Amino acid sequence: MLLYRRDCRRSYTSPGHWLIKEIKVPSFITDLDKGRRIPQLLLQTMPHIIPHEDRVRLFRKYITNEKTVLGLTESACACPQPTIITVHRCRIVEDGHRQLAPLPPQALKGVIRVRFINEQGLDEAGVDQDGVFKEFLEETLKKVIDPSLNLFKTTSEERLYPSPISYLQDNHLGLFEFVGRMLGKAVYEGIVVDVPFASFFLSQVSGQTSQARYSYVDELPSLDLELYRSLNYIKHYNGDVSDLDLTFSLDEDNMGKLETHELIPGGKAVPVTNESKINYIHLMAHFRMHVQIKNQTAAFIKGFRSIISLDWLTHFSTPELQRLISGDNIPLDLRDLRKHTQYYGGFHDSHRVVGWLWDILEKDFTEEEKAMFLKFVTSCSKPPLLGFAYLEPPFSIRCVEVGDDEDTGDTIGSVIRGFFTIRKKDPQNRLPTSSTCFNLLKLPNYQKKSTLREKLRYAVTCRTGFELS
Repeated sequence: MLLYRRDCRRSYTSPGHWLIKEIKVPSFITDLDKGRRIPQLLLQTMPHIIPHEDRVRLFRKYITNEKTVLGLTESACACPQPTIITVHRCRIVEDGHRQLAPLPPQALKGVIRVRFINEQGLDEAGVDQDGVFKEFLEETLKKVIDPSLNLFKTTSEERLYPSPISYLQDNHLGLFEFVGRMLGKAVYEGIVVDVPFASFFLSQVSGQTSQARYSYVDELPSLDLELYRSLNYIKHYNGDVSDLDLTFSLDEDNMGKLETHELIPGGKAVPVTNESKINYIHLMAHFRMHVQIKNQTAAFIKGFRSIISLDWLTHFSTPELQRLISGDNIPLDLRDLRKHTQYYGGFHDSHRVVGWLWDILEKDFTEEEKAMFLKFVTSCSKPPLLGFAYLEPPFSIRCVEVGDDEDTGDTIGSVIRGFFTIRKKDPQNRLPTSSTCFNLLKLPNYQKKSTLREKLRYAVTCRTGFELS
């Protein structure tokens, strides 16, 4: 298991190395369907024997079964009552926290409808079909990781972890618990969000740090590579470590004020020696990755695990948990995307403009531009785990005749014109737009393929989007 965990952090084995192919994974899923208990000890201690995709299917099946037990799925005899919240655009985090934080976990696991109020104080015209709640989730997570709120910091690799000085923000622990709940809700509903967390932080969220085999030093590079190198230098120092004048304490500059943290009681007066340097290294890593952000991490975990069971999390390594949150780190599969695309406004899979679109994406766009296109429409540059059949709401393309400010939805006339490629007006000066909350691409009925290529590339590279209003 030590070798496997190390391979998860920095792979050194060939693909498929950890799989025991004799195990018939579908039988696990069949047993789950029949209500039989799956050997949790096997999944928790040796998750690598089951392919990642099958563990994701098990995870989704756990959630489906729980929703059925809690009465959160629609049936012929019952329809769960949704929770309806009202959120002002300028107070998304504050309004969301005030209305959702008091709710019990079961209510958060159910249907939540959002009514947005725009900056003028007027109701927005959007109808929530899970799409507006998706936008609420995305906007909430985007705002809470903003450096100005001081809840999270980023590593040198732009990975997120709780800020040690988040206490400067009022009710910071309550906000951390709320953020944990919202991220848990996103994972629960299969909504991928582009939120990259530091590896050491996700290890704490998934409970791996409580295992006897876990070492904070091993994951220190995911927080501070320079500190890891310095500690490694101390570990392999050939001379007398006492010459380095180190003590069991740490000095930090917090907003111009020098603070001293003692790693052990009275540590400022205890020198580091050759005999105690290994203890010093582990205490330093433990302080930076755990002690310093202990309360913030505990609040976040409390919120996250109120939605996602710890037993489910133990099925995944740290990188796999990040993929569960943010989607697959693989190139965009256009064939899979096209197979699961829905069309509106007169468009269909054989429509000339639709054919141009797929041809442009396949032949003219680079892998980076394809990722930008996916982010433009869904707000996340990575495809969902298990493919686009699991994207919620489904990816869709709609033919539009007018700009977003004039768009009131499809009419019989617009659908007929779109289907027969009849243009109400020349759309060559308009850009494609998107409604990320519905994973919807709004595409004008262009006359030329070259125009579509030019406008689409400009739109996705400039990140011009569409806010529901």
